[in-house]
Amino acid sequence: MKKLLYINSNPKAMEHSYGLQLGHHFLEELLKKNPEIQIETINLYDEVIPFIDGEVLDAWGKLAAGEELSPSQSEKVTRMNEILEQFLSADTYVFATPMWNLSYPPMLKAYIDNIVMAGRTFKYTESGPQGLMTGKTAIHVQSRGGVYSEGPAQSFEFTNGYLQGVLAFIGITDYHHVFVEGTAAAPDKADEILAAAKEKASQLAVNLSNVNQNA
Repeated sequence: MKKLLYINSNPKAMEHSYGLQLGHHFLEELLKKNPEIQIETINLYDEVIPFIDGEVLDAWGKLAAGEELSPSQSEKVTRMNEILEQFLSADTYVFATPMWNLSYPPMLKAYIDNIVMAGRTFKYTESGPQGLMTGKTAIHVQSRGGVYSEGPAQSFEFTNGYLQGVLAFIGITDYHHVFVEGTAAAPDKADEILAAAKEKASQLAVNLSNVNQNA
């Protein structure tokens, strides 16, 4: 555990976000056990994260055919390569996400579209796609206003399963999830809910540190 990317997809200030408070707590606990970790933070709403649009799709076609890109296409493709190289350089990833309308903020999907690249993070084989990002670890820190881990809304929990699936697709199967949920449904218990989530995050930091030290 040498370089950690903290990928924040929540545009709120920390004092207004239970998820970011939980993420910050987790990083603090992890650093206590692993002070040598280099943490690089990516605030997706403060960065230029290209979307896959018609211009990008046309640029990929031109690259495959050996044709020249337009200045705008070149700028977008160069930025996408920068994002991918930054992702490849890390060995641990912490995704801090809110659940918005049963899904993610659009900037996180855009980011994922920049890092799931054939030939770089996965490849096609005769037996199907194969992830190339093995040996890395991902932690998902998530905030949800309602309760989706159990109960009547459980079937609407699409976010964690998607992130775990797409990371496994590129080879990252060492995946962990810690969440704070129900703060909007029970605002009078929000502080209590956050405290309980922080305890789980602290334990996860300890567990990951022990695995790292024994590796």
